[in-house]
Amino acid sequence: MTRYRHIIWDWNGTLIDDAQACVEVLNEILARRGRGPVSYEQYREDFDFPVKDYYSRIGFDFTVEPYEELAHEYIEAYRKKQFQCRLHAGAEKALRSCLEMGLTQSILSAYQQELLEEITGFFGIKELFVRLVGLDDHYAHSKLDNGRELLAELCLKGPEVLLVGDTLHDRQVAKEIGTDCVLICNGHHPRHRLQKCGVKILESLTQVPIFLKKQC
Repeated sequence: MTRYRHIIWDWNGTLIDDAQACVEVLNEILARRGRGPVSYEQYREDFDFPVKDYYSRIGFDFTVEPYEELAHEYIEAYRKKQFQCRLHAGAEKALRSCLEMGLTQSILSAYQQELLEEITGFFGIKELFVRLVGLDDHYAHSKLDNGRELLAELCLKGPEVLLVGDTLHDRQVAKEIGTDCVLICNGHHPRHRLQKCGVKILESLTQVPIFLKKQC
């Protein structure tokens, strides 16, 4: 029996394997502006939240082109690719294993709320969560405020909750809201970046139930 009562899952890169799709969308946007592509490896090395800051670092000038326009362009292109993505190997099995252990589950995502509900329904896993929490726009700002609200809504203490993510931002959110955290290294950030966080790093979602069973 694990000591946790609830799991907060990140969506993009953690449950859905979409990093390559994100690179493809970004490169389509760059090509339309006459710029060369970024590689999958470069993307994972540099990507971070807020996404607006990441775009600035790779050369977008928001005094010339508003970030809001770029964000809408990105999300429209991503929506066309999202149904071509798959859940990470072992994702649904891990989710169902957590339920069997008596844990409730939610998703905390920087994805837009309506789209989050749509895609989890498409994969047939929507009913596995007590809450789906996305953003109310397409701009992929921090999940921190929503994380605080979710924890309060769950009526649980931080140590009773485990956040599972794939980026440095997920670790930041967990730290700020007071939950424990594990990070999966096959998403949007590589292992060596995640190791700076000082939390448990797992190779894949298949290891999550094993990790939980050891937390007594």
